[in-house]
Amino acid sequence: MKGKCVLVTGGAGFIGSGLCKELHARDNTVYSLDNYFTGTEANHVDGVNYLKGSTSEIEQLINFSPDVVFHLGEYSRVEQSFEDIDLVWQFNREGIIAVLDFCKSKRSKLVYAGSSTKFGDGGLGRTQSPYAFSKATNSELVMCYGDWFGLSYAITYFYNVYGAKEISKGRYATLIGIFRERMKKNLPMPVVLPGSQVRNFTHLDDIVDGLILVGEKGNGDEYGIGSNESFSVQEVAEMFGREIEFLPERPGNRLNAEVITDKTIKLGWSPKRNLPDYIEGLKSQI
Repeated sequence: MKGKCVLVTGGAGFIGSGLCKELHARDNTVYSLDNYFTGTEANHVDGVNYLKGSTSEIEQLINFSPDVVFHLGEYSRVEQSFEDIDLVWQFNREGIIAVLDFCKSKRSKLVYAGSSTKFGDGGLGRTQSPYAFSKATNSELVMCYGDWFGLSYAITYFYNVYGAKEISKGRYATLIGIFRERMKKNLPMPVVLPGSQVRNFTHLDDIVDGLILVGEKGNGDEYGIGSNESFSVQEVAEMFGREIEFLPERPGNRLNAEVITDKTIKLGWSPKRNLPDYIEGLKSQI
């Protein structure tokens, strides 16, 4: 992708900032729309245009017609979504309607960041949490807009993204970020029971490569962007070489998820990084 006008919702977040950086490096004009719920100004990239606001207000905030809209700016935590159900509805339900109408009116291609949770536990994962339900039904709505209004779209699915800027503290911290901080402080690794839940951890750079490729060439559903290597949460904790502290089971914590990457691989994508090497790199810095 080169020479395009691109809007990234959630562009100040962990994944969004990585996407903005690479899009800008490829000579695109890049805009970010973020409400800074988990995004930060520290993630800003020189040369990217930043707008603060909710995706539900996209029509009022964006006065141009992007070639592509990457919609990453939604609530994205499974376990916390039970306590934050009002935020899930506000960010995900109100936001998707506004973004879809905006893309329809501007004739922009929409690349939607769905959630691989809907593939979890043989398909049962789609209703295991407010977050999973909102993302699964949002994906269906994107497809309906494609059928109803001729909207150009592609739906991607991420698998446990990790990398240098992931959130490592607070309620919205991600697993590898938490483990990294605990290792620095020589504290036990917290593992939610049963510990055998399997994840396909995927590096941010591989996610970004896949997103841009799907933005260029993808059309339709099921563009999974995930590593083909899977590890249990306990196995990952053991890679850090610290004592493990087991925590009680939590609702919404799926045991597995099918990795659906065939369509993305056919476009020419493949994962180039792996979790064990990344963790070894972190350990060497301690």
